Amino acid sequence: MVGFSGVCEKPRGAVRGPKPPLIALTEEERRDLELLTRRHGTPQQVARRARMVLLAADGHSNSHIARVVSVEIETVRLWRQRWREQQDFTLADRSVAARLTDLPRPGRHPVIGDEQICRIVALACEAPRLSGRPISQWSGREIADEIVARGIVPAISPRHAARLVKKGISSPIGSGTGSPRQRIRTSPPR
Repeated sequence: MVGFSGVCEKPRGAVRGPKPPLIALTEEERRDLELLTRRHGTPQQVARRARMVLLAADGHSNSHIARVVSVEIETVRLWRQRWREQQDFTLADRSVAARLTDLPRPGRHPVIGDEQICRIVALACEAPRLSGRPISQWSGREIADEIVARGIVPAISPRHAARLVKKGISSPIGSGTGSPRQRIRTSPPR
């Protein structure tokens, strides 16, 4: 078909490039995917991925799916490929929702648990002199040394100790552990 500019144009709806691989869904998979897209408690990213898989199974192109779901084409390619890689699993082995979750992130897992953070924040709320420290306020170095001395964690940097204390004291959960907004006045206001 020759267009206005005299250049050969593809008819509307024609697909450029190779066709993406087809996805075949079982009735159970389709039902579970549709349920995920309709359920109010489904995380938005999982519902979006379920819509992508459903549209791919209906034979739509990656660019069409990207437009409909409002994502990048690379995202559609990624989830089409991931779904195809996991099609060998049965629903008993791996649920539809589990297939649509993120892969584990690289890097080190947190070493300091919630109980240890609570102990660190409680330590920060104590006066340093109670620990035999001749200072009036905790510094990052002093609190890190005391955390290790008390055996809360085997090692911690002063910066990380200060970050944990700041996070714990300023969080709504930490409000009972000495948040400046929650302190009780010991002297009458002037």
